Amino acid sequence: MERTGPTVRFSGLLAVCSAALLAAATLVASAPTVSAADADLVRNGGFEAGLDGWNCANQSGAAVTSPKRSGDYALKATPAGNDHAKCSQTITVKPNSTYTLSAWVQGSHVYLGASGTGTTDVSTWTQSPAAWKQLTTTFATGPSTTSVSVYTHGWYGTPDHYVDDLTLIGPGGEPVVIPAVPAGLKTTALTSSSVALSWNAVSGASGYHVYRGGTKVATATGPSATVTGLTPSTAYSFQVSATNAAGESAKSAAITATTTEGGGGGDTKLPARALVGYLHSSFANGSGYTRMADVPDSWDVINLAFGEPTSVTSGDIRFALCPVAECPNVESEAEFKAAIKAKQAAGKKVLISIGGQNGQVQLASTAARDAFVTSVSKIIDTYGLDGLDIDFEGHSLSLNTGDTDFRSPTSPVIVNLISAVKSLKAKYGSDFVLTMAPETFFVQLGYQFYGSGPWGGQDPRAGAYLPVIHALRDDLTLLHVQDYNSGPIMGLDNQYHSMGGADFHIAMTDMLLAGFPVAGDTGKVFPGLRPDQVAIGLPASTQAGNGHTTPAEVNKALDCLIKKTSCGSYQTHGTWSDLRGLMTWSINWDRFNSWEFSRNFDGYFGN
Repeated sequence: MERTGPTVRFSGLLAVCSAALLAAATLVASAPTVSAADADLVRNGGFEAGLDGWNCANQSGAAVTSPKRSGDYALKATPAGNDHAKCSQTITVKPNSTYTLSAWVQGSHVYLGASGTGTTDVSTWTQSPAAWKQLTTTFATGPSTTSVSVYTHGWYGTPDHYVDDLTLIGPGGEPVVIPAVPAGLKTTALTSSSVALSWNAVSGASGYHVYRGGTKVATATGPSATVTGLTPSTAYSFQVSATNAAGESAKSAAITATTTEGGGGGDTKLPARALVGYLHSSFANGSGYTRMADVPDSWDVINLAFGEPTSVTSGDIRFALCPVAECPNVESEAEFKAAIKAKQAAGKKVLISIGGQNGQVQLASTAARDAFVTSVSKIIDTYGLDGLDIDFEGHSLSLNTGDTDFRSPTSPVIVNLISAVKSLKAKYGSDFVLTMAPETFFVQLGYQFYGSGPWGGQDPRAGAYLPVIHALRDDLTLLHVQDYNSGPIMGLDNQYHSMGGADFHIAMTDMLLAGFPVAGDTGKVFPGLRPDQVAIGLPASTQAGNGHTTPAEVNKALDCLIKKTSCGSYQTHGTWSDLRGLMTWSINWDRFNSWEFSRNFDGYFGN
């Protein structure tokens, strides 16, 4: 959140490992003569059965009718971000044998290759052929090789490419058999909205299907998965099956798991549709100072901006009303406290917001953690507040090198913040209101990048809020990510979405509710939050921040998320009818803009 006028603070996309393209296209080799015993071993190499038999990373592939070389379909693959649209198939082969791999390609840079050969893996490529062009390469298998992976892919950031009539000619291996039924299915973690499962790996399985009540709800490449979008305090039945190129096994024996009791919003008596706003209480800017007593009844949660630390690493948080010299119309302490009580008597929640654009907070030590708990408690007690809003920005949160799993963080600034908030929750009980206002860089960007990455070099702040949200999800009342001052972010459709219109809010909010694999790792899925735990964060006016969204576009986003209408090109992964509402920066800027934001909220929900 900003104390001054709008400033773009998005850190940009991360530095990722890349390599220069080859200087010249590889010449197409002539296919060698094959014996009569050889056969084409590729399943659905012409894509006439869609993507059957193929695994395309991050949903980057699709079967299309044009352009095609033969038959009715061809593969269209679309690189995006750090994904180069790899589509692959595992094929059974014989040891010590020779194979010829071939495909017809068109479009941008296209690669064809084979890996896991047991000898020398091979690949070939061509640079942007305008017409269909054949790529061909050969390889030999090793003495113990029984399967290889054949693949095609494009290059980072390039346009679509197309593949058709992919073949692998050579002696067939032993027939693939349907894998055995998975054993050992068990629950490994429970939240109010998710169940984490694991089971014993099955020999010969290339993937697994997870069933809830007999309906397939998830797929996995390894022996674990997290099922999200569940209801608190509810029992569910789960089974799992194993799959490979030959088919799917029978389902495992069923187990029952019961989600935990819902926390947060259900216990804090918020209205079904809540309007959240930040009140500039400790400073002034171009919007002017607004007294607590003058905040309209439209606002259900009022976040006092800001409590700030005495130093970045002290953990000692202080809050004071705006000085008279800066805010001539500021009320007295007694008037301020009386106005808070009046708001609470009317059913409103008043929180202290910690951080903001200028308030960097790094709880790098247990001493800082303890100081945070003590000082925040003092502010809450002094003003009789209902809870805490965490608005850590800038360099407050980052992940140490090697901290790669959001489910078990090790970075002190993360671990200590989680511990501090849990202590505050325990002190004040179930009525304690906890909200968070991270930027997209710290949450949704985690779909692509997490911390410094497996090879280092990425921004260590990427996705750094995810372990905090996950660890506190059963204590969390509301998450309202700032859908502004942001660069383009990739959604679950693997397309980039830009701020300012309904599409951005739809895609960013859907990610929070559906859940997503962190850094593309399907073994590390961030479970979706309950809809009543989520609000959309927007700037109240063009002066408040970059990415202002007009009321008409705000209403389109609400229509899509709540009613699944007016969705545009992005299709949500559910109908989120219990979405809690909207957050804005800020109440002061809304007043400056003739209350346009809050009036539109009231009009949409009939308040």
